[in-house]
Amino acid sequence: MMRSLYAGVSGMQNHQTRLDVIGNNVSNVNTTGFKRGRVNFQDMISQQLSGAAKPTTEVGGVNPKEVGLGMMIASIDTIFTQGNLQSTGVATDVAIQGNGFFVLKNGEQSFYSRAGAFGLDNEGTLVNPANGFRVQGWMAQEMDGEMVLNTASNAQDLIIPVGTKDPAKATENVNFACNLNKNTPEILEGASPADIAKGTWATEFKVY
Repeated sequence: MMRSLYAGVSGMQNHQTRLDVIGNNVSNVNTTGFKRGRVNFQDMISQQLSGAAKPTTEVGGVNPKEVGLGMMIASIDTIFTQGNLQSTGVATDVAIQGNGFFVLKNGEQSFYSRAGAFGLDNEGTLVNPANGFRVQGWMAQEMDGEMVLNTASNAQDLIIPVGTKDPAKATENVNFACNLNKNTPEILEGASPADIAKGTWATEFKVY
């Protein structure tokens, strides 16, 4: 009698945990970067009432008699499936396509997250606005006139110089391409200024 009650109670308690996990999945349906949880069950060790017997020349073998003692939670897993990417219009919002995590740092502690809803603090550092943890990565450096990303070095805080001005640089070359109007009349040698004006095509554009 006690075994039957315990087995039933174990099922109720552990299925309540499964409902808790499902409720958490539903409540986080709009949470950025959230990954759903899954509960796996397993049966508990059975109690043996009588052992097995091997077959003899007179009778066949007998299987053991066992009574199950209920069930238990085997594991609660996080399912890392790829979510849908959405455009937010915010320049500091980023997402990961495929495997990987964002690395966030709080002092000497490192944290990992799939949520990429980041922002900038007053110093231009890319942070998680919920807790101020700093996003880690690599800043591109200019080498021999090209921007190079050295991922072999240690990751560091990403500082975006918002509001700074680049030094002015004079324009060295201008390339312009266009199609001329084939119906423009040909200007003959010795043409008058009026004829030259008819055969001249011009356009204006600004160079910054």
